[in-house]
Amino acid sequence: MVRQDKVSETRERILETADRLFYEHGMRTVGIDRIVAEADVAKMSLYKYFPSKDDLILACLQHREETVQKFFTEALARHEKRGQDKLRALFSSLKEWFSSDSFRGCAFQNAVVELADPSHPGTEFARSYKKRFQDFLVELVKGSVGNSAAKNVPAINLLIEGAIVTAVIQNNASVLDVAREAALKLLNLDK
Repeated sequence: MVRQDKVSETRERILETADRLFYEHGMRTVGIDRIVAEADVAKMSLYKYFPSKDDLILACLQHREETVQKFFTEALARHEKRGQDKLRALFSSLKEWFSSDSFRGCAFQNAVVELADPSHPGTEFARSYKKRFQDFLVELVKGSVGNSAAKNVPAINLLIEGAIVTAVIQNNASVLDVAREAALKLLNLDK
């Protein structure tokens, strides 16, 4: 049992270190040697769990999805407790993320741009994640406004995706306010 815990701990440390470094500095600029050094593991340990850097990239994106889901679950609950409806709670959660010191945009958007290969497993995973995020938006909008409003989700999703990119470019979280107001107007909730 102790051996399995150590294995899991080592793998998790590699994954968390690589995820942090990839997000902060980019997947292509961070080498395996840096990950090994910062995770304080042997190179053979890294390759035992992740046979290639591409395998590590994919695992990091999967790990990032779990992290993002956890963040949104907790942030939405917190904002809903403050009396916000689900849609406004989503935008408050996004603003919280955009305002964080570590904000460097969307790891999935960044991965697609950096990998620059539509058939890379990381790109494919990022694409599938974005589909799951849009499905999440559909359920959130249906729960907030009703089923008929779901037809507006593609536009709301574009507002969010555009706000993420613009916030990074301008280094300004307040761009999300424009996206929120446009989404509320689109759904006739701007009163």
